[in-house]
Amino acid sequence: QVQLVESGGGLVQAGDSLRLSCAASGRTSSSYVMGWFRQAPGREREFVVAISRNGGSTYYADSMKGRFTISRDNAKNTVYLQMNSLKPDDTAVYYCAASNSYQSTRYTSGSGYAYWGQGTQVTVSS
Repeated sequence: QVQLVESGGGLVQAGDSLRLSCAASGRTSSSYVMGWFRQAPGREREFVVAISRNGGSTYYADSMKGRFTISRDNAKNTVYLQMNSLKPDDTAVYYCAASNSYQSTRYTSGSGYAYWGQGTQVTVSS
């Protein structure tokens, strides 16, 4: 098992940048594909991006390409989400998740992930 703890959220203004972190403990995070999801009030959970075990491949939701960047440091058991040019529509709780799957088609769906963090709130004011 792996435990995930997100950090780095907060209140920012439109156009600002923010970097979220997801620290993993327990089983080493390099055993998992790691993903970020978000959920805004009154909306369904939404896939943002995922990264392969060695960081060599990334999988972005089309709407997230260009402004969001995922990376990982397996030596630190940490995954990052760099978010630039933030918009009010980016306001949501952001969740980190870990997947056991080796099927890339599963990485864009929450059902493909076995472990989840508690989430970190990101609020973007206009």
